[in-house]
Amino acid sequence: MIIVRFRMQCRTGKADEVMAALEAVVGPSRSLAGVVSFDVGRDIVDPDVFIATEIFDDRAALERQEALPEVVAALAVLEQALAAEPEATIFDVSATEKWSG
Repeated sequence: MIIVRFRMQCRTGKADEVMAALEAVVGPSRSLAGVVSFDVGRDIVDPDVFIATEIFDDRAALERQEALPEVVAALAVLEQALAAEPEATIFDVSATEKWSG
C-alpha cells in the first residue's frame, strides 16, 4: 500500500483557483481502480494551504492516477499558483489496521 501526503502552499489570492483544480481531480481519482482513498482538505489555521492524503493499492495505481488528464491540468495550475514547491511524502506501508476508538 502506498500513502502520499501532498501539502500545497498557495500564493495569496490563488486558493480558490487551486481549490477548483483540486476539486476536478477528486472524482476521477476516487473512481480509479487501485485508489483506496483520495481526500483533499484545507489547513484550519492557514486557508492558503491544502493537504491531499492519497492511498493506493500499489505504485502502479499511483502512476495511473498521476496520468489522469485532470491531474495533469491541476499540476499546471499549481505550477503558477503555489508560493513554494509542494511538499510530498510517500509512505510504502506493509501492514495496516483499522482503529475503532
